[in-house]
Amino acid sequence: MKTEARLLLGLGVFVLVMGIVYGIWSKELSGTVMLIGTGILGIFPGLYYRYWSKRMAERPEDTDATVVAGAGLIGSFPGSSIWPFVLGMGCWLMVLALVFGSWLAVVAIPTITFALAGATAEGRRGGAASH
Repeated sequence: MKTEARLLLGLGVFVLVMGIVYGIWSKELSGTVMLIGTGILGIFPGLYYRYWSKRMAERPEDTDATVVAGAGLIGSFPGSSIWPFVLGMGCWLMVLALVFGSWLAVVAIPTITFALAGATAEGRRGGAASH
């Protein structure tokens, strides 16, 4: 996590400094606020990663490790599920409701609710592919 923290902190500080320089030179408010906000959005997760990198065991990626040091069990991954697709379709319908008319929200809201309930239930009991 040290590498990720350095990357995010470096990018965040760079964009923050560029936002300040841009604001001084251009005297334009909206671009300055967006650049400073982007810099802060890079600094916050960088500080969070740095906080946790000091409290957790060092990973092979954080040192000059070999390929053998990173070998072994990586972790568990969720099985395939239909619910992300259903949720995506519900969100797509909600965007279409903003464009074409609110009558599509009548279909979109139950679809999103159904997908979230299905994903939650599947996550709690485990899907068919998780055994």
